[in-house]
Amino acid sequence: MSVELTMRDDCALLTLNRPAALNALSVAMLSQIGEAFDAVANAKARALIITGAGGKAFCAGADIKEFRNQSMLAAKARTEFGQATFAKLDSLPIASIAVINGYAFGGGLELALAASFRLAMPNAKLGQPEIKLGTIPGYGGTQRLPRLIGEARALELILTGRTVDAAEAERIGLVNRLVDGDPVEAGIAFAREFIGYSLPVLAFARGAVQRALDLPINAGLKLEADLSTLSFQTKDAEEGAAAFEAKRKPRFIDA
Repeated sequence: MSVELTMRDDCALLTLNRPAALNALSVAMLSQIGEAFDAVANAKARALIITGAGGKAFCAGADIKEFRNQSMLAAKARTEFGQATFAKLDSLPIASIAVINGYAFGGGLELALAASFRLAMPNAKLGQPEIKLGTIPGYGGTQRLPRLIGEARALELILTGRTVDAAEAERIGLVNRLVDGDPVEAGIAFAREFIGYSLPVLAFARGAVQRALDLPINAGLKLEADLSTLSFQTKDAEEGAAAFEAKRKPRFIDA
C-alpha cells in the first residue's frame, strides 16, 4: 500500500509511503488517501497527522508519468478527483496536521494546504512549480494558497514556480510553526495543545473559522452566534464553567 493509516495515542497517522518516488501522488494513491480520510471520519481519533515516509519528501507532487498524453476529459476528471479527495479534510470532524518533512511540491503542497495546520521540518522545501511544466495547480492551490498567504504572495509563488524554505514559509504564514526531531512526534506534540478540549466545541470553532472568508461579515457573525449558542448547550460547557469556578482542570466528555 502507498498509504498507511495507523493510530498513535489519540491521533490517526496517515503516512504517504512511496519513498522511492518521493511519495508522488498517483491516481491509485489519491484513491487510497480518500479511503483513509473516510476511515478517519469514522474512527475515534482526536486529530489526524499526515506525513511522508523516507525523510526526503512529504510529497513531491503528482506522478507526472500518469498525466502525459491524456485527453482533456481525462485531465479534468483527474483534477476534480484530486480536489474532491483533498476536500474531505474540510469535512472531517477533527483537525488535521500536515508535517512537512522534505519536499512539498505541487499536489503535495496542495494536500498540506487542505490540512487544518502545517508544520515544517528544517529540510522542508515548498512550492507550486506547475508553471514550469506548462500548467497550473489543479488540486486547490490557486484557491487555498491566496486564502492562506494573500493574493500577491500566492501569485508570486504560482507564476514563478519558485521554492521557499522552511524559514520563509513560516515568515509568510505558509506554515504555522517550525519543528524539529521526529515528524510524527512533532505532530503529536502539536496536537496535544488542543485535543484535550471538547471535540464538539472544537468542531464548532473550526467550522466558524473555515467559513469566515467565504461569507459576508454579517452572515459570518450570524453563523458565529449560532455556533456559540450551540456550544453553550453542551455538557462540556457546563463542566468548563464548573471547573473554572472550582479552580480545577475540566474533565470534558465530548458531549
